[in-house]
Amino acid sequence: MALLEHTDSGLYCRAADAWIDPSRPVRRALITHAHADHARPGCDEYWAVASSEGVLRQRLGQDITLHAMPYGREFWLNQACVSFHSAGHVLGSAQIRLCVNDEVWVVTGDYKRCSDPSCDPFEVVPCDVLITEATFGLPIYAWEPGQRIAEQIRDWWQGDRERPSLLFCYAFGKAQRLMAELHAIGVEDEVLLHGAVETVTRSYRMAGIAMTPSQPVSALQRKDTLAGRLILAPPSAHRSAWMRRFRSPQTAFASGWMTVRGARRRRGYERGFVLSDHADWQGLIRTVLESGAKTIYVTHGQNDVLSRYLRERHGLDARPLEQLS
Repeated sequence: MALLEHTDSGLYCRAADAWIDPSRPVRRALITHAHADHARPGCDEYWAVASSEGVLRQRLGQDITLHAMPYGREFWLNQACVSFHSAGHVLGSAQIRLCVNDEVWVVTGDYKRCSDPSCDPFEVVPCDVLITEATFGLPIYAWEPGQRIAEQIRDWWQGDRERPSLLFCYAFGKAQRLMAELHAIGVEDEVLLHGAVETVTRSYRMAGIAMTPSQPVSALQRKDTLAGRLILAPPSAHRSAWMRRFRSPQTAFASGWMTVRGARRRRGYERGFVLSDHADWQGLIRTVLESGAKTIYVTHGQNDVLSRYLRERHGLDARPLEQLS
């Protein structure tokens, strides 16, 4: 019997009596990170990395039963030895390692391989079976260093001091990475934040992440000028009533999806910056090979493309996660 199996609630480890990133309330949830599609409310108990605690409680409730573990510490859940290892995706993101009878499975969750000053770097975890994401599992996806993208954003923003610069990005992870990348290249100007971004940013500052100074847009007076200011906001705020405060802003979106020609135009942004918190094509392949796994299951995104490449080019037993029996 496979160490992990599909259930209506998601991936289940019978030996640990635990679900990984369950899609509905369960008794025991092992959480890879605090994004809403991985951490859902209503579970009896949660196990996650200690550095994710602030965001998890913020999103799931302060009174959840949460077992906060450091990276790398092994603990036993029934017959399974479990540990969390950095995934390099966002603050507190983790790969989950499960060992039963000397067989090791690793579930990567979302991850990236490039440097990011806002979270711990990815850790290679040797295993027999690897379950990897493939959100950007096509050869067209190849990321530039975050520092280079930060320089492009700085030049775009500071190149137009007559208008506000509205940069749309995901409120948890991407926004904080942008501020950390800007800080790393010497930007000291204060950045203004949409309320959704400000809420998560507090957890990052409490975790000691170095970022540019910031304050919420709501803290400003109506008379305060916004020309020449950089404002970070989630995509949901684009073309919303919230934007009426900003007169003739220049707009941009920071995402790996900006690689695709026409994506920026279809979404209605003037500029697109290619910055992702997921592994690119080469990062996915590198991770699989460095893990030493002989069996690979691929989930999310282009799972069929990556699976076929790993089979045909590297002779690995790779298949979409849906085929896990």
